[in-house]
Amino acid sequence: MSSKLLRGTFILTLGTFISKFLGLFYVIPFYSIVGKEGTLLYQYSYVPYTIFISIATAGVPLAVSKFISKYNALEEYAVGRKLFKSGLVIMLISGFIAFLVLFFSAPLLAETIRADKGLGSADEIVTVIRAVSFALIIIPFMSLIRGFFQGHQSMGPSAVSQVVEQIVRIVFLLAGAFIVLNVLKGSMVTAVSVATFAAFIGGLGSLAVLYWYWYKRKPYLNELLFQDKGTINISLKEIYKEILIYSIPFILVGIANPVFQFVDLLTFNRAMVSIGIPRNLSEDALSILNYQTHKLVIIPVSLATAFSLTLVPSITKAFIEDDQLSLNKQLNQTFQVLMFLTLPAAVGLAILSEPIYTLFYEHDLQGSEVLQAYAPVVILFALYSVTAAILQGINEQRFTVLSLLVGILIKLSLNIPLIKLMETKGAVLATALGYGVAILINLFVIKYFSGYKYSLVFRRGLLIIIFTVLMMIAAGVMYQVATIFLSPKADLQAMIIVAICAAAGAGIYFYLSFRTKLIYILFGSRVDRMLNKLRLRA
Repeated sequence: MSSKLLRGTFILTLGTFISKFLGLFYVIPFYSIVGKEGTLLYQYSYVPYTIFISIATAGVPLAVSKFISKYNALEEYAVGRKLFKSGLVIMLISGFIAFLVLFFSAPLLAETIRADKGLGSADEIVTVIRAVSFALIIIPFMSLIRGFFQGHQSMGPSAVSQVVEQIVRIVFLLAGAFIVLNVLKGSMVTAVSVATFAAFIGGLGSLAVLYWYWYKRKPYLNELLFQDKGTINISLKEIYKEILIYSIPFILVGIANPVFQFVDLLTFNRAMVSIGIPRNLSEDALSILNYQTHKLVIIPVSLATAFSLTLVPSITKAFIEDDQLSLNKQLNQTFQVLMFLTLPAAVGLAILSEPIYTLFYEHDLQGSEVLQAYAPVVILFALYSVTAAILQGINEQRFTVLSLLVGILIKLSLNIPLIKLMETKGAVLATALGYGVAILINLFVIKYFSGYKYSLVFRRGLLIIIFTVLMMIAAGVMYQVATIFLSPKADLQAMIIVAICAAAGAGIYFYLSFRTKLIYILFGSRVDRMLNKLRLRA
């Protein structure tokens, strides 16, 4: 993997991780402010919004970055600038249309989600959906600017804007919900509506950051135009035809997770009520599944998301230049780093599910059990994100569509039967099976069309698995010892348990990685530079 790619991956990984980290920790005060009722109402609006935003942006960051990277490699810089100028207008229009569609379809969505009487009337769900719909006006516009920078292998603007967007959103969300409920003595619906409207405010913050980057880097970007070969004259019609071909798979990849969640919104309560579970208990379980535990498992996936964002331009470049050696090296590095980071994270989350759930929310055995079952799905979420990005890079995005549709079909087919059989864990299993089959399809297609062989990944993967098992034993033993003196039911004690066990497990894992030089193989000289910065090495 080239130094520039590693740098871009690191920057965007860091930005995405910080953004997701903030997105994880805000749930602690938010949950304490609005409780299960508020978080479920929040999900009723946010899942449809996520689907709409994925469609409205049309996979813009990845599609645009792929397009610009392709023509920059050919030194046709004017083509990318032409797309950028017209794209801003298109994205503003598409965002406004998406806003109108979501705003006016809110009553239909509310009735579809609600299905029968329970928590939240249809009018309440309509209100929160309409509050979040305003974010659709500016997010697509903002996404195109991020894609433009990424296409120039510049990941800083995307990383910083993500972090700023999250900070602004969270501050507005928490302050707004708290003021409505505790100062103004308003209703839960109003509080959650303010919380969802925070997505629009966060978007404004991100847009301000991106504008600043554009202003600072415009002279350099203009210089590239003087180096333009000018041998390709491509019309806007042809540009958008190519972008559309790139975008459709990106749309489907972007909506994969929210669509799986939406299936749960539509079917979970029906299935639970049909086996005699009271509606209020069913809705509590749905809140645990789609909000509380999902927020926790999605954090390690942020690493995979960052990789998918940086993979596309570099793999496209290697593919266009027919550089098989570079392509193989990048794929090897990516799969190995992905396993190195997500496998121990998933195992650690499963082992420490009870104290972690207590730390973030409250002590709840059902929540802890669902989190323990959900934790391994982290690996599948990450693998799907990266394998889908690889398919985009080798121009086999049509199979991304196929794999996702097969995965969703499996989720739809098995969700209700498995929920009836296993309750909440059945929904988790249906998600795992859907993602698992989609990943297998992606892996087969990558091997078939790129000639890539997984032998090195399997060998290194076995080593990573051995290290993870040893880490699991260390963390498990430490957990058993810690719980003799501390209780995972109390917040402070749960935090101490998590800190002790995580330190023991991570210590073993990284010690073995250093002793075998695996960490140097995966991350190169950056390991030494990071250690020197942390003053851990003389």
